[in-house]
Amino acid sequence: MKKCGLMLVAVLFLCGCSEMGTAPTAKAPAKPKDGELAYPADYKSWPKFLSEVQRPDAKQIRELFVNQTGARTNQGQQFPNGTVMVMELHKARMNGDVPETGADGRLIRGDLAKVFVMAKGDGWGQDVPDNLKNGNWVFSAFGPDGKALAEDFTKCRACHAPLAAKDFVHRYDEYFDKRMAR
Repeated sequence: MKKCGLMLVAVLFLCGCSEMGTAPTAKAPAKPKDGELAYPADYKSWPKFLSEVQRPDAKQIRELFVNQTGARTNQGQQFPNGTVMVMELHKARMNGDVPETGADGRLIRGDLAKVFVMAKGDGWGQDVPDNLKNGNWVFSAFGPDGKALAEDFTKCRACHAPLAAKDFVHRYDEYFDKRMAR
């Protein structure tokens, strides 16, 4: 008898909710904003986007990775939603105020300084002023320990904004040229 009473209460509750138009529904996942992306701990196992990118002007060497979703993109296409890119910023090894170079003239990699993450999703990145929109990309930054950093993401957005024809991705052509040469 108790079981029937509980079932009757449950049925009445569900019917009452659906009649009132307040039946519980699944909540759509939130669209992350700049600074809200998770640190992709496994990114070093992803395909390389580009390696040993020399930035003597910034005294940096950069390593760039792209997840499998993005790696399936073909030249001339935009990266699909679900693409995640990671850029490691390594300080150049210094001799006083001068960056050290190897016998090949290239900067010598020092310590990891920061990790930037750029990810794309449907409707992401739309909460910023129009002049800073980068399609559906959002950005986050992390320290070498993987902990989130507070950054001014308007700088990221302003730097990527002129690249609309390349899906807001720096070195788009270089990536596909090197990939085709393999």
